[in-house]
Amino acid sequence: MDLSLRQLEQAVSLRRQIDALERRFAGLVGGGRATTSAGAKTGGGGRQRRRRTMSAATRAKIAAAARARWARVRGGRKAGGGAKKSRRRGRMSAAARKKLSDMMKARWAARRRSGK
Repeated sequence: MDLSLRQLEQAVSLRRQIDALERRFAGLVGGGRATTSAGAKTGGGGRQRRRRTMSAATRAKIAAAARARWARVRGGRKAGGGAKKSRRRGRMSAAARKKLSDMMKARWAARRRSGK
């Protein structure tokens, strides 16, 4: 659709007139249809904005896509957390465990000695 400069100017002029008339109409009726970009930017002059609703099919599609994304993030395992990680973290060697045990036994013995 090729518009000449003159046609484009006329279209802009008409759009401005329509916007002005819609604002006047909304002021008279107290609501109305004024859904222009200028009205949306300024907050609509005190009108309540209608919430956009989604169809059940669209909501289901979005939910399915979100589930698929989470499944990719989790690497295919279930959300219940059934599989444990195979990597051992925070484990202590037997020697370190024995050293701590001996230190605690020494502390308890010292506490027993000082208490009696």
